[in-house]
Amino acid sequence: MTAMTPEEAIRHVVSTNPTFEVTESNIRGVTYKTFKNIPKTLGGLIQASREIQGNGAAEFLVYQDERWTYDAFTADVNRIANGLRDTLGIKTGDRVGIAMRNYPELLMLTLAVASAGAVVVFVNAWWTTEELDYALQDSGAKTVFADGPRFERMKPLEDDLGLRLIGVRDAEEMGRHKLSVLMQGMAETPPEGVDLDTDDDFAVMYSSGTTGKPKGVVQTHRGALSAVFSWLLQAVAAPLVTPPEPGAPPAPRPSGLIVTPLFHVTATHPLFLLSLPAGAKISLLHKWDAEEAVRVINREGVTRFLGVPTQSADLLEAAKRMGETLPTLTWLGAGGAKRPAAQVAQLKNQFPAADIATGWGMTETNALGIGMVGEEYNKRPDAAGKLHPPLQDIRFLDDKGNDVPQGELGEITVKSPANMRCYLNKPEATEETMQDGWLRTGDLGVIDAEGYITILDRKKNIIIRGGENIACLDVEGALHTHPDVIEACAFSVPDPRLGEVVGASVQTRDGKPLTQADMAAHLDGRLAKFKIPEKLWCQDGPLTRGATDKIDRRAIRAACLDT
Repeated sequence: MTAMTPEEAIRHVVSTNPTFEVTESNIRGVTYKTFKNIPKTLGGLIQASREIQGNGAAEFLVYQDERWTYDAFTADVNRIANGLRDTLGIKTGDRVGIAMRNYPELLMLTLAVASAGAVVVFVNAWWTTEELDYALQDSGAKTVFADGPRFERMKPLEDDLGLRLIGVRDAEEMGRHKLSVLMQGMAETPPEGVDLDTDDDFAVMYSSGTTGKPKGVVQTHRGALSAVFSWLLQAVAAPLVTPPEPGAPPAPRPSGLIVTPLFHVTATHPLFLLSLPAGAKISLLHKWDAEEAVRVINREGVTRFLGVPTQSADLLEAAKRMGETLPTLTWLGAGGAKRPAAQVAQLKNQFPAADIATGWGMTETNALGIGMVGEEYNKRPDAAGKLHPPLQDIRFLDDKGNDVPQGELGEITVKSPANMRCYLNKPEATEETMQDGWLRTGDLGVIDAEGYITILDRKKNIIIRGGENIACLDVEGALHTHPDVIEACAFSVPDPRLGEVVGASVQTRDGKPLTQADMAAHLDGRLAKFKIPEKLWCQDGPLTRGATDKIDRRAIRAACLDT
């Protein structure tokens, strides 16, 4: 077989494989390129994926010593979905919260809520009670499934917010409602009478923003499925770009390891949801442990690893200590933050069977966006890659919304049916971000003549700590609750392992001394632990200001890092 270019391969698959046929659709008054023949909803995806999952007999989910075939997994999904409708009275459009660590039930609940016609509210498992209070009020979720730690944090909110907390695993004995009881006696077939449109809401997933409060990103069924099938198209086209050697054995069954939180798109979309139509098996870790990840990759024949760059670095060091090269691993990707360029060659050296990959996407795009893999990434380790075809379009805009010339810095702006519907309860923020179908990402970058994109800066004041987005204003608001703090400015501090950690400069009242440990103790319970500043600079005079009398974050950061 003669190798095709990536562009030729995509065109060939789109023109010959009905699954990826492209048409145009009017969505909320805007015309988009869309897939014509993919499933319309997540419930439809479950049923459409059964054949490629060994007609339901293939092993699908592994967690410690627990295992599910695809049919067993979907039976549990359907039992929960029927319980939601028949026992709890959940109706189409109702919002249902999920707050737990990466348990199998989180995967089941995601599909069950969607199959029942309700809307999944992904709750950040690291939030404090105060942060949970905000998100639950903002989303309007009254029914929430939670494990032990999350159940405890939400218990003080139960009466005031009128919550129906349903215990999962270690929370089953902590309240009146249990997931295991809800599932008892429920049908193992999909719920009947669910009337959903492909452009109805699928989920609310929270993403930090410059407002200081998390924004609820509203994702639709079409949005999530557009992303999933765009990635699947890459996998179908890959053998046309790199044909297998004559006589080579068949490619192994795809098998993914989920190591990032399932309340973020990096785990839910390109790993979990994609696994269904890709015919892949997935494995979960109880918590991130690099040496355990090495053992699971070897034991389960994992072919696909996607984590934040910190986890790639951890996996690299663990494999070196253990003398492992992970020969089953064929794809090792990074998302959530930019991978250090030097790490690309190091990973390829340690894991020679794996193609090293990078990707850029947002909660607002259902994680669809830019990426590259293999030799093209090895040659351009500082770049983010190319736009994933065939549904997306991209522009680079200046502050006035005008297109900038190729090679000049501009705000990355994308249009596709994978874009969010809106920010929940935030019409002004939605209008500012979504303009005639184009999503202004807040990321600044350049594109070269070959279509490779390099991301250079962020317009938003966001700190990305090991893949977790942290709003500077969120941190500053908490810092201001300290009685001795007059002014506060949060910013990113480079970190060799996490990429960035939170730093802060504060003006203290009467020059009172304030240590980082004192500040951390004060913020404990007010902020999630990953948001608490790890570096603190104090001064007795006002913080540096710019020409408009606003705090000059860049100047303050530069001065602090120089000391």
